[in-house]
Amino acid sequence: MDTRNALIRCGVEILTEKSFAATSIGDILGRLNVPKGSFYHYFDSKEAFGCAVIDSYAEYFAHKLDRLFGNDKEPPLQRIANFIADAERGMERYHFQRGCLIGNLGQEMNCLPEAFRDKLEATFVAWQRRLAACLREAQQEGSLDAAADCCQLAAFFWIGWEGAVLRAKLIGNVAPLRTFASGFFGGLPRQTRAEGA
Repeated sequence: MDTRNALIRCGVEILTEKSFAATSIGDILGRLNVPKGSFYHYFDSKEAFGCAVIDSYAEYFAHKLDRLFGNDKEPPLQRIANFIADAERGMERYHFQRGCLIGNLGQEMNCLPEAFRDKLEATFVAWQRRLAACLREAQQEGSLDAAADCCQLAAFFWIGWEGAVLRAKLIGNVAPLRTFASGFFGGLPRQTRAEGA
């Protein structure tokens, strides 16, 4: 299992940098100095390996979102800002060579195994649910309008966020992340207070 986990971790690293189509099994084995037979002992095919990598990344990222969006020591909207700041630091740490694995794969879906489609969409939906829950907390504390559609806002966030990550990777700068964040927070429907309240 250690070898299987190492293969998956390596796959996550590579696929945050390169496309699935351009990544060969040899690329992965070469990084780990693992014989080809070991790969096929754990995975029936490159497609099966890709599915395992998606599942692993989705689980890792879900834990990250739970930690950041579920941090009740911070106001809900600040938790979202903290997520964005964390992403900025992560992209800078890897010199903008790495992006979002789920977003990367989504961009090359036309040349990927069809089995990936449902996994990728399910991952985005799970992220949206977590963000929508955080936004509902913002409603409860009064920093977001009670009539706001939190599910729609969460869907909007992730659609825009993936584009911002792609652009940041393209230009090697966090400016697109900050532009998106400014637009997202600026466009949130805020709680209106009665005059004199």
